Amino acid sequence: MKQLTEQQIQDNWLKLRGIVNDTFEGERLEKLNRMYDHFEDRMVVAPASAKEHYHNACVGGYVEHVIHIVEMSQQVRDLWLQNGADINFTNEELIFAALHHDLGKVGDLENDYYVINESEWHRKNQGKIYNHNPDLTYMTVTDRALFLLQHFQIPMNENEYLGLRLTDGMYEDANEKYLKTFLPETGLRSHIARILHQADMMATYIEGDEWDRAGQVGKQKVAKSVSNIKQAVDTEVKTKLTGDSPKDLFDELFGDKK
Repeated sequence: MKQLTEQQIQDNWLKLRGIVNDTFEGERLEKLNRMYDHFEDRMVVAPASAKEHYHNACVGGYVEHVIHIVEMSQQVRDLWLQNGADINFTNEELIFAALHHDLGKVGDLENDYYVINESEWHRKNQGKIYNHNPDLTYMTVTDRALFLLQHFQIPMNENEYLGLRLTDGMYEDANEKYLKTFLPETGLRSHIARILHQADMMATYIEGDEWDRAGQVGKQKVAKSVSNIKQAVDTEVKTKLTGDSPKDLFDELFGDKK
């Protein structure tokens, strides 16, 4: 299971707040900071998903995931631009949508979206580290993100709304009419949503790779430990066989110690 250190969690939080303060200004920045101040104690420790084999299902996983999407959205935008795409949105718009597309995973104004799974069996055997909080009124993550932004009276323009709204791509059924269209007049007028979706997929699967690699390292350590034990026993057995009878060896290895 992936785990972040206390220092990593603190550093990520400061980095996130730095992105907010460096990107926005004026009244919108004041309202954003008010929102982040309100959620600080919960957001800083929130996971990004519920199961360990998904992405960042760990304390502090949400903030790290958001930072990854912000950074990767810049990389994806540059790649589109280098290959001739029309980038008709601002970097501020891109960062705003990247920062807030998963805001609903923080929960509502008072309650967390994810709560610790108290079933040890499910944590151990299914990797289900968190459960969705049954006390929350049901909303999709995207709808809750939009609700929270309007609660704090944080304005957004059309590019930001569509970028945030459509980041999950076809993984969210409500997006189908925006993305599965065959008429030019109903197609998206900007690539911001496509770029954000690609950045989100990159972050999600790379974070999943990190979990998988950590698991492989753990398996290798176990295998090495088992190999070392076997080698030690084999060495001891060979040593004993050079001087003791098989019966004496058996008694020493497996008999009662006096």
